Formats: sequence, C-alpha cells, structure tokens
Amino acid sequence: MAVPSAFIDELVARSDIVDVVSDYVSLTPKGGSFWGLCPFHGEKTASFHVLQDRQLYHCFGCGKGGGVLSFVMEVENLPFLDAARLLAKRAGMEFPEQDSNQADRRKRERLLAANKAAARYFHAQLHSPAGQEGLEYLRRRGLSKGTLTRFGLGFAPDSWDGLIHALGEQGFDKGVLLDTGLVVSNKKGGIYDRFRGRVMFPIIDLRGDVIGFGGRVMGEGTPKYLNSPDTSVFNKSRNLFALNLAKTTKLGRIVLTEGYMDTIALHQAGFDCAVASLGTALTADHAKLLSRFTKEVVICYDADEAGIQAANRAIPLLEKTGMKVRVLEVRGAKDPDEFIRTYGREAFARLLEQSENFVEYRLGQLQSKYDLGDPVKKTEFARAAAEMLSTLDSPVEREVYAGQVAETTGVGKDALLQEIKQARELHLRQAKKKQLRRDMTPMAQAQPRERQLRYENLRSARAEEGVLRLLMLDPSLEAESGGLEPEQFSSQHLGKIFRVLRERLRQGRPLQLGMLEGELEGEEVRLLAEILRQPEALEKGRQAMNDYCAVITAEYTKRNETDEAALLAARDRFQKKKSIGDGTP
Repeated sequence: MAVPSAFIDELVARSDIVDVVSDYVSLTPKGGSFWGLCPFHGEKTASFHVLQDRQLYHCFGCGKGGGVLSFVMEVENLPFLDAARLLAKRAGMEFPEQDSNQADRRKRERLLAANKAAARYFHAQLHSPAGQEGLEYLRRRGLSKGTLTRFGLGFAPDSWDGLIHALGEQGFDKGVLLDTGLVVSNKKGGIYDRFRGRVMFPIIDLRGDVIGFGGRVMGEGTPKYLNSPDTSVFNKSRNLFALNLAKTTKLGRIVLTEGYMDTIALHQAGFDCAVASLGTALTADHAKLLSRFTKEVVICYDADEAGIQAANRAIPLLEKTGMKVRVLEVRGAKDPDEFIRTYGREAFARLLEQSENFVEYRLGQLQSKYDLGDPVKKTEFARAAAEMLSTLDSPVEREVYAGQVAETTGVGKDALLQEIKQARELHLRQAKKKQLRRDMTPMAQAQPRERQLRYENLRSARAEEGVLRLLMLDPSLEAESGGLEPEQFSSQHLGKIFRVLRERLRQGRPLQLGMLEGELEGEEVRLLAEILRQPEALEKGRQAMNDYCAVITAEYTKRNETDEAALLAARDRFQKKKSIGDGTP
C-alpha cells in the first residue's frame, strides 16, 4: 500500500458506510438493512442494499459490492488512493502523502493548474482587442456580463502559439501542455495551440476543477465545435457541461440540452438546471451520473431530425436508471436558446410544464411513421403501439395510453387491451423461460459472478467461504482454524483472502471489509462482500469453523491423493512406452 495501513484502518472506522452511501443514494431502512436504487446500473425497483452491521454494500441486480472505499471508487470513478483522499477529506483527516504516489498526485495537480491558467488566459483575451470578435458574438447571442463571468467564457486568439507563450511564462512546460490537450505536436516535434479563433467554454467538474474546454469557431471554419481530447483528468463520456452548477438546483428536475449555448441561455433565463453532453451522444455513464442528482430529466434537444434521433437514443438510457423522463419539443424555434430570445422566459416555462412524458413522446414518434388515413397502416400502428405499451410495468399506464391510442385510431379499447395483454404475456413467458434455465443450473448459480474467480472444487470452496465469513464476523474463531493453511484452499483467491485476514489478526489489527480494500483486488473485495452477505449462525460458530476446516482438509488430501495417483499412472505409461521403444521385455 502507498499509505500506512493504520491510516486506512482509522479512515474506514470513521467513515460509516450508511452515511457515505447516503450522500449519493436515497436509502430506506428495511429488514435490518438499508435499500435504494443502485447508482451503478439502471433500475426502477431497489435492489441495492447496505448492511450497517457488516459495513458493506451489495446490489442484487448488477453484482457490485464491497466496503466504503470501493463504493467511493465506483461511484466517483476514482483509483484507490484518490478515493481514500476524498474520504479522508470528508472525515476531516489529513491524508499522509508519500513519495510513491506524490508523482502521480503532482502530475494531476499540474494538469489542473494548467487548465485553470488557460481558462484565465482565454477569459482575459475575450475582453482584450484580440477577443473583440468573440465578445461581439456572445453579446449578439444575448449573454450578459454576469453570465460571461459565471461560466468563465473566453476567447482563443487566431494565433499558433499565443497560449503556449502565455502558459510558458507561468512555468508550464511542453510536456504538461501536451498532456492537457491544449496544444498539439507536429511531425517535426514542434507544438502549436489546439484552439485558435474560437469562443471558449471551460468544462468544470463536480469538484470545481477546470478539466477541459469546448471551442466554437468564428465564421465558417470547421469543425464548428472543437472539444478537448480525453486526458487523465477529462473523459467526455463521464462528465456533463454545467452539472457543477445544476447539481444544486431547486427546480426538481434537470434539463438536458444538446449544446453549450442552449445550456447557458437557460441558466441566464433562470433555469439553473440545464446541462449538456460534451460533443458526444448521451452515454449510460452520463445517465447514471444524472441519476445521482435528480429523479426527473427533461430532454430538450433541437427540433430537427438529428435532435429527434438523439432524443430517441437517450430515452432508454435515462429510463433504465429509474428516472422520470420527459421530452420537450421546441416549437417555433430551432433550439431552446432561440426560443427564449424570441418568446421570453415565461413562454419557455410554460413549454417546459407541457413537456410530454416519454410514453407520449414515443407514441407520437411511432404514429408519425404511419398514415392513419389508410386502414392497413392504422392497424399496423395500433399493433405497434400495443407492443410498445406492453413493456410498461404499470397497469394504470397501460390502461390510460390504450385509451389514447383507441381514440386516435378508432380501434376499440378492449381490443387494444387484449393485444397488449397478449404481447405482455409473451414477454413474461420468455422471461420465465430464461429464469428457468438459470434455475436449472444450480452449480452455475453457486459460482462467483466473475469468471476469473470460478471455483474448481465447489464443496471445498463453500467451506472456504464459511471460514472467511466466520473470521470476519468473529475474529476469535481464528483459534479454531487450527493448522489450516492458505495453500490448502482450492480457490487461490479465497486462499489469498484467508492469508490477509490471518496476517491482520496476528498483527492485532481489526477486520472490516473496507479496511481490506487496499490489500485485495477489486474482484476479491466484491467476492468477499458477497460471502459476508450470506447468513451465518454465530452461536454455533465454533462447531461450524471445525466443520468447515474438516471439509477443506479432506478435499485437500483427496486432491493430493488424486494428483499422486495420476503422477504414478503417468510414470507407468512412460516406462511402458520406453520399454517398448528399447525392445526390452
């Protein structure tokens, strides 16, 4: 480990997992544990639970699990040391930086410092003679001085090395500038500014750090928008423009737009809930990120065909997270920015309240594909609509929308409900068949989720799991494990965990899942979390430990005997083959 193990032990002891998880997930106490919607995959019914007495989390849906540190690593997408550093800050503990991780830490800080310096340079240039064109453009778009400052907007002069010189004077060398993506190298080894002649939009993460930039070209140059490449501090698929501001909105929803200007225009008009993706289509990671801050998303994309297609792609990603999804169709303007400048804030507020939920939107999009004046096409639409409505979980929603489709098509509501019922029953039958196939393979169900952890000897592995579970729940039972050695375990991963636990106990150190996360691999932490989730009768712990150890020892002996018998048989075959080759009797 790069930090003292005693520090990690204290950090985990001072970071109750329920308190930490509650910063990200709304938890409800139930049956001795806490339940909520999983932050790592989309779901509508809570399958994510936290056990406070064992200080672990586990999701029955996606299989993620571990202690408090692995939770922070997963939810914040951080490596172990950065997660520990973040958790230490939360706990009010000073993080003990050491030489082994100082270099990486310094590099990250240097990149963030360079980005911050670049943002200041661009902002200063916007208000200089070199940035007049950019400033006039932003003013024509209706942005106020306060908005320019709030978003830190700037301008990159049409120069090959303006930024290079400005940051060079501040001590930022060529390597740092290349690592930020602010400059580009040529074939001769020289470097030049990536952004030239563009209005600049700093991209700020949830911690308030400038991690990248977007730049809009002036005039007819291409590409129209240019974004920073992915770097060690910036990933387009895991960040959203203005989420650092929108995360604190009191409006009860987040509005998802296609571009920087739409988002900024909405904020200026008082809708501080707007965000935008960073030059990429919405991803599953974006959807999960949004679900941490809101229960409702309104998709507000451009009214053109590209915007419609983008909305259709985004809907299922957002829906899977359990969020309520609505779609706002901007009528009378090409995008939200133009609508607000043309009709005003109040008109957009009314439009926002009239946004359709995703079912109405999908029905409208489906209907647009059929000519309802043609009886054949009308029938095809009714069947397609019934198929779509059959996927809704709520019978009330199926009833309501069946009535709307019936009214639109003239098809009887009862007939539509029957069509929906048949389609839904088909889906349920298919789901039951899949579940039956899973139920018919209990051996497979007994295996860990991750293939690289697969057990070769299931009987021994179950006993090995029991030993680990008992040690974690009652460390005093280590005395009952006798002469059991890690080498006797059939699973090398379980054997490794046993070795770590035994070493900690012999050093007089506590056993808690979160304290082991710097000593075990991620998949081993998840496996141990799954093992700890299983019940164990501690009142019979001594007898259970003896029984588990007996099984492990017996299976180990059996493997050795089998190996020895196989070795003898192989030697006999070799000797026989050799004697035939030699011609000896």
